[in-house]
Amino acid sequence: MNLQLNMETLISITAIIISCVGSYLILKINWKKYGLLFLSSGFIGIILCYIFIKIGFYSYPFRLFPSISSMPFEIIFTSFPFLVLVGVRYSPNSWAYKIPFYWGIVHLGMLGETLLLLNTNLIQYDWKWDFWDSYTWWWIFLLIFDWIGDLIIPDNLRNPIDSKSFRYGKWAFIVFHFIFITTIFLAGYYLGTVK
Repeated sequence: MNLQLNMETLISITAIIISCVGSYLILKINWKKYGLLFLSSGFIGIILCYIFIKIGFYSYPFRLFPSISSMPFEIIFTSFPFLVLVGVRYSPNSWAYKIPFYWGIVHLGMLGETLLLLNTNLIQYDWKWDFWDSYTWWWIFLLIFDWIGDLIIPDNLRNPIDSKSFRYGKWAFIVFHFIFITTIFLAGYYLGTVK
């Protein structure tokens, strides 16, 4: 039990540190605009998670501060906004390339969530919640905040990946196809083992 508790504590603290450092690097570009996006996505993330927990869709058996909250608010309030900031800062201008960009982010997020689900007590799916529900809500959350980010963050404060990088043989094509192929294979394996 101590090993599992230590592993989960280590994962939680590592996620918070990486999210805080990554968010800081983007926030320092423009504290007001990126800060507004950070806070709004953090609060919406907490509200959504709270609603889903109260409905009974999923739960968080392990939390760093279990006496304070039924969810790991410190992880949600740092990691969700970090993903939003990365998405808004680097997503390509064209929707034709935004989709594979966010596809990569969502697939990596779902890979992480599934590994946590299978190997830790950090998250547990409960009543009528499964892999596809999480997958769908990650898409909804990130695409809505990409749209909100476009309203808040002007072009001169963004650094979109050049659409040409997604062409055959270029670095983004290789990286994102590697993510797609690997995570789709692993998702198929996972879904085959739970049926």
